[in-house]
Amino acid sequence: METYGKRDSMTPNMNYSRLKDSYLFYNIAQKTKTYLAEHPGTHLYRMGIGDVSLPLCRTVIDALHHAVNDQAVQESFHGYMPECGAPELRTTIAAYYARRGVQLAPEDVFVSSGASDELGDILDILGRDQRVLIMEPAYPAYVDANIIAGNEIIHAASSREDGFLALPDPSVHADIIYICSPNNPTGAVFSRAHLRAWVDYANKTDAIILFDAAYEAFIEDAEIPHSIFEIEGAKTCAIEICSLSKTAGFTGTRFGYTVIPQELMRGGLALNAMWVRNRTTKTNGVSYILQKGAAAVFTEEGQNEIHENIRVYKKNAAHLMAALDTLGIWYCGGKNAPYIWMQCPKNMGSWAFFDYLLHEIQVIGTPGEGFGSAGEGYFRFSTFGSPEDTEEAARRLVALLGK
Repeated sequence: METYGKRDSMTPNMNYSRLKDSYLFYNIAQKTKTYLAEHPGTHLYRMGIGDVSLPLCRTVIDALHHAVNDQAVQESFHGYMPECGAPELRTTIAAYYARRGVQLAPEDVFVSSGASDELGDILDILGRDQRVLIMEPAYPAYVDANIIAGNEIIHAASSREDGFLALPDPSVHADIIYICSPNNPTGAVFSRAHLRAWVDYANKTDAIILFDAAYEAFIEDAEIPHSIFEIEGAKTCAIEICSLSKTAGFTGTRFGYTVIPQELMRGGLALNAMWVRNRTTKTNGVSYILQKGAAAVFTEEGQNEIHENIRVYKKNAAHLMAALDTLGIWYCGGKNAPYIWMQCPKNMGSWAFFDYLLHEIQVIGTPGEGFGSAGEGYFRFSTFGSPEDTEEAARRLVALLGK
């Protein structure tokens, strides 16, 4: 028998060792748990986590039920779905874009199990050892996904002075750029002029923009783009990732879609074709039941119903904004986004402000420091809570901070 020398042990992806502890929501949970242990039975007004509180709309539920029934009958049973999405659903989503003047081929649209998955998975086709620009404050998963991938991260801080809307720095080169509009956590929205500047920069430098449009349905200002593809030239530099989580309450149902135009080329390769190969290699597609439920969102009835729910969240935002206006506290977001980003009063740190609200009025938000160092001194409120709790939380804010 032929023998071999002892091999070195397998080395795992050591980039995981570079990840910082995910202390933000863990710390919030621990502080909340400790408070409730000391004050049993206390009701907390939770406006921290970005999860929805309203159920799926009737049209979606009906579609899901019909799809489940289809699976119980031989004649209508469906097994594996096309990995990139059912052709009719891809066509439906492309038509949704067309309503805003964006012309897409159905083949430009890929269905997914949610934006969070895609924002990390998409790095598969963008290579390794890339320079990635992340504007902070930022959704923490942007940073962690790129650390895992071994990419170099460039932190670009935004601030109150620029409305938390950074513009390109011509002296800085990045291969990949993350833009989230409406933004999580700040609620700020990029104007056409802002997006034009980033599209021009990306096309000039051969960068790729990853445009996170998970909250586009909350935009009410007609001048604010819902999609980066409303900007001329974006099809040669951008990938758009969207989700039905907040749009239609799919946080527990999981569905999203990604747009990769066939015009998008790098290194002589079409990124659209690369993503087709990636999806057909790494996934078996999104289930028939979920795709039928998602399709119902884009019907006339579905759109009317989901916007009824969005109006509830908008009313929540109005209560919080009115409270902050009364107090004279600076904030952004709320109008075109489901998040409100406020400056902590009296120069308080964001964690100190968290503790203050929890112990004094039992209101929970999210400390800005958890979204990067540029977030220190700021605080995020989610507007996805119940209307009753949000209205009471706003009243308590005025009573506490107006003293």
